[in-house]
Amino acid sequence: MEEVDRILIHALNQIGTEVSEEIGSVSQFSSELIVKAVVRCVQVIDPGLGSALPSSLPPGMSARFRVGMSLAQACQDIGYKGEIGYQTFLYSNEPEIRSLLMFLVEKLPRESAETSDQPTGKSVVLQRAIAAAIKAQLSVPWLPVNCRLPLHTETQSAGALYSFHALPLSLSHSSKGPNKKHLKEVKDYQRDFLLPVTAQLSHHASLAASILEQHSTVLSAAQEWDSEWNNQGLLSRLTPQEYRSRKLTRLRKRIKEQLRSTALPSPESAFGSCHSSTDLCELLQSFSNSAPSDHILTKGTHFTHTQKFTFEQESATVTSSVPTGHQSDGDTQHRQQEELASLQQQLQQLCGDVDQLTADMKHMSVTNTQVLNELKQKELTNNEEEDKIQMKKKTLDCLPDTDNSLVKLQALVEASAKRLVNLASQWEKHRAPLMDEHRRLKEICSNQDLESSRKLSEIKSMHEKIRVSTEEARKKEDMYKQLVTELENLSQDVSRSAYTQRILEIVSNIKKQKEEITKILSDTKDLQKEINSLTGKLDRTFAVTDELVFKDAKKDEAVRKAYKYLAALHDNCNQLIQTIEETGTILREIRDLEEQIETENGNKTIANLERILEDYKAIRQENAALAAKVREG
Repeated sequence: MEEVDRILIHALNQIGTEVSEEIGSVSQFSSELIVKAVVRCVQVIDPGLGSALPSSLPPGMSARFRVGMSLAQACQDIGYKGEIGYQTFLYSNEPEIRSLLMFLVEKLPRESAETSDQPTGKSVVLQRAIAAAIKAQLSVPWLPVNCRLPLHTETQSAGALYSFHALPLSLSHSSKGPNKKHLKEVKDYQRDFLLPVTAQLSHHASLAASILEQHSTVLSAAQEWDSEWNNQGLLSRLTPQEYRSRKLTRLRKRIKEQLRSTALPSPESAFGSCHSSTDLCELLQSFSNSAPSDHILTKGTHFTHTQKFTFEQESATVTSSVPTGHQSDGDTQHRQQEELASLQQQLQQLCGDVDQLTADMKHMSVTNTQVLNELKQKELTNNEEEDKIQMKKKTLDCLPDTDNSLVKLQALVEASAKRLVNLASQWEKHRAPLMDEHRRLKEICSNQDLESSRKLSEIKSMHEKIRVSTEEARKKEDMYKQLVTELENLSQDVSRSAYTQRILEIVSNIKKQKEEITKILSDTKDLQKEINSLTGKLDRTFAVTDELVFKDAKKDEAVRKAYKYLAALHDNCNQLIQTIEETGTILREIRDLEEQIETENGNKTIANLERILEDYKAIRQENAALAAKVREG
């Protein structure tokens, strides 16, 4: 059991339970340590269940009983099937505690399951170091600036804090393409003129933020391209270069169409106003630093140019009418205000006229549209009436010569019928091979579609397998690097051969014990067989002897006495055998009782009874104190 207790203590230390080095077995565990170990194991196994459990025993006895019951219920919820209750924690029993701890340690999540869900490699070591540093900094309480010691200036200094401000960077990328001259120029530029990343920024504090932003942008673009190619690119049955070029061509075509539609004058912009133009007009205005719409080259009408020319003439007249002499400031301001009021009135009048004309034009355009629709309907009606009139006219022309007309009409009908039959036969001659060819081509097309679909699914599955294999290879490579790093960080004084030798010794001892147990079982079986054979032989011998002696006992008195002695001897032998069996049973019961006595001695029954009595007295004292408080209240 010493090895088992050492393994349990080592596992408890790994999950965060502080077990003293002086403790070497479970029998030395105190009630407080048992509660801490069980609570910590439950928290690791089921954090939601273990978060509500206290990590130590309270001072009051009634509260201790409640804690013991809650721990027993938590262990049963996890799946412990053994006998457990509050007495398991308050009055510890070594075998029960050992079996409970063994169950909890076996239930702990394995390291392999934890590491398989987490990223591996040198990044894990770096992340662990960062987490340890952050945890150490969080454990230090925050202090004001005036109260900080030199120890706190490094961890709580505000000099290393900057806002996240990213700036665009120009990075060198290795590209492949058919244009080698262009690639050479790009490489020459990147080698001779492109500044390093640290020199491209005006503020060094934005370096980390800019690099992170650039890296996230590249990653998101790559992920979007992979998703688009796997969903739409493979279905297009094009190469990646052809798919990119087709996408670029469509984008350019859409831009051209947008620009062309924007350049065309709309009905509401016929008066030189850019208020109802499209979003591209607003975008151009924003590029020109919010310049007015008159600076945009738009196509105006004759009315637009006339209004603009009149407004310019009036502005020039007003400008020329400004007095050039030296007059008083009050007269000048008064005249300017009058001119401004008159100009505003003219402008309002012009705007009203423009709105009225716009409304009239809209009304006229609607009216014009309605008139055109009515005209089209009338033309269609006229055409139908003309066709009817022509038909009636031909019918009236045929009425004077009815017989000849009927004969001619019948001849025409028969000729048309023959011609239709002839055309139908000719069509059937051409239709049969065409239908066969159509069916053959349709079957070929369907087979090609099925083949292409199958190949497309195979390509997708191969892409997925390649991605999974690449991910597994990367994980294994990172795991290898992590294990190499951990191996380098491990202390070299640990002797692995000693542990291996100890494990081999334990295995050999187990093998010897198994061999001894097997030998004892085989000897017991042999003895049982021998006893059974002797018992059977004795019964058969007695039966034969009894029969022979009983035959002669009827004739001779001495043989009759010998028969009585034989029966008495047989009964005495049976009683002797029964006595020996009962003696063996009693010896086995004695050994069982001795083992039970040793078990009870190991369970510390007397000490537990004394503790129970002490706890009972403490509970009575608590109850008396509570009753006194109730009476006083």
